[in-house]
Amino acid sequence: MGLTTSLTNAVSGLRVNQDSLALVSKNISNSGTPGYHSQSLNVVDYNSQSSSYARSVGASRAFNASLQTYYNRQVSDTANSSIQASYLDRLQGFMGKPGSAGSLDTIFSDLQNALQGIATSPDDYTSRSNAVTSAQTMAETLNRLSGTIQGMRQEAEGQIASDVHNINGMLNSLSEVNSRMLDLGMTDSARATLLDQRDRLVGSVAELIDVRADYRGDGTVALMTRSGVGLIDNGVSTFKFESAGSLSANSVFDPNSTDTKVGKLTLTTPSGLTIDLVSQGVLQGGELGGLVALRDKTLVEAQEQLDEIASGLAQAFSTVNSPGVAAPAGALAGDPSGFDVDLSALRPGNDVLFSYTEGGVSKQVRIVNSTDAVDYMDASGQRVIGVDLTGDSSALAASDAAAALNIKFPGLTISSTGAGNLRILDQGAAGTTDVKSAVARSTSTGLQGAGLAFNLFVDQGNAAYTNNLDGVPPQKQGFAARISVNTAVVANNKLMVQYEVGGTLGDADRANYIIDQLSSMSFTSGGNPASNANKFQLTGNLGSVIGQVIGFQGSSINAALTKADDRQLTLDTISDQMDTEYGVNLDSEMARLMELQNAYAANARVISVVKELLDALLGAV
Repeated sequence: MGLTTSLTNAVSGLRVNQDSLALVSKNISNSGTPGYHSQSLNVVDYNSQSSSYARSVGASRAFNASLQTYYNRQVSDTANSSIQASYLDRLQGFMGKPGSAGSLDTIFSDLQNALQGIATSPDDYTSRSNAVTSAQTMAETLNRLSGTIQGMRQEAEGQIASDVHNINGMLNSLSEVNSRMLDLGMTDSARATLLDQRDRLVGSVAELIDVRADYRGDGTVALMTRSGVGLIDNGVSTFKFESAGSLSANSVFDPNSTDTKVGKLTLTTPSGLTIDLVSQGVLQGGELGGLVALRDKTLVEAQEQLDEIASGLAQAFSTVNSPGVAAPAGALAGDPSGFDVDLSALRPGNDVLFSYTEGGVSKQVRIVNSTDAVDYMDASGQRVIGVDLTGDSSALAASDAAAALNIKFPGLTISSTGAGNLRILDQGAAGTTDVKSAVARSTSTGLQGAGLAFNLFVDQGNAAYTNNLDGVPPQKQGFAARISVNTAVVANNKLMVQYEVGGTLGDADRANYIIDQLSSMSFTSGGNPASNANKFQLTGNLGSVIGQVIGFQGSSINAALTKADDRQLTLDTISDQMDTEYGVNLDSEMARLMELQNAYAANARVISVVKELLDALLGAV
């Protein structure tokens, strides 16, 4: 090997060492930079008959497309679970744990105890006052919890608006990165920096909405949702959120965009196509998906459960039970038996309960006074039918209510007998049916002179609560936010025991009646289970319903927290793997730095020796 060849080899080594030292220094200085991917120098050796030398041909950036895709998905899922767990954890703090001070079951137990106090000492002013105070506390607690839930829904709506602003900014920044990646004159260092920025932006977008990323060979990336809606490719899609303003219990989502009462979240593609992300089910993860689920489902169900409690509370105090009268013998051929039920006091939402056996099988039926012709089996196994029972017998006949019921119960004979009565008969000795009981349940709208029931709990404006299904919205919707104690009872607590004008204060009949109602009156939530398949069905007396609500919310919150923790653990594991593959190992880099320093010194020594030899050779010449 000649001196010139040795010099060429040494000089090329110095250049490679300089490039390597610069890259190692960059790795070390960025070891703590989030999203930085370590880089390594690509070196090519050239060999010929007369010489050999090394040359750097750019840098390689650590990257694993499969790992990055897995990371993006987990970021989205973790953000979705975390935001829901955060809200539900706060909700549990407001609702309280079973048996804790201020929780619904504790307050309801206090109300029951106060009623027991009246039953023991109805003429005691303090006992009556305590009962009224307990009733007010119950109503105010339902009001407060309802307000809290609606406040959280409003907060979720505001956070959706903020996320939409952020995601639009990120997508525009990512589009700029894509454009710059197409610059062929870019240095490797600048390109690596852009790729780091690209991956950080994709991860940030994935935190807000579920995405699938297509990493291309030229460094650009295309994004779409898991459901296949494009976010960025040849152009950038734009998110838009139209706030609905202040939300209330009546502000619910409707798939029909013209009827929805919550903010609308849409996406406009580069081609001009606008997609409703919520009604079309595009959101499958990310913080946005979690916020929408909270606003439209989770918190709405919590509100509905409070409404069920409020509804049951009002009905337990105000329901008048009017048992049917045995139908006269010989009403029809075959000597059928049954009952005549008085419908004259029924209001919209009131009902008639009857039971019968058919072929030895016991069946329960609830006929609701409603223009909505529903017909379903509720969660308790009771058949629920909607029929317009309002008005006198002629109105009943005109509406064909009895005829409609006859069609639904071919084994029974149902007819109108005049004066607002409904007659329910079995088939007698020749048939397989046997009517066992029938009772009309109406709402007492007075405080005295109408029996033991009274409307202690009322709707807005001291209006009677009848659970009217025909209003828009139905009366039960949002009732927990409106329920209050009848102002007349607050002003005169004697009405807690005096069910007749001028009646004695020593009569405990009203208190005992309400105590029995609270323990025996059964409620079933949710309407038709087929249309509420994903909702928890409540059934039982009011105490059981309250316990089920608290238990359901507690288990839901614990499940959400566990899910969020599990997903965070998975994300941490993936992040650790990414740190292993992408991160800077300072020990390795420092060892590499020492190797380069030694190599640099060796090449410098070769150059120095060659210079000395050339100087000696020239001196000899």
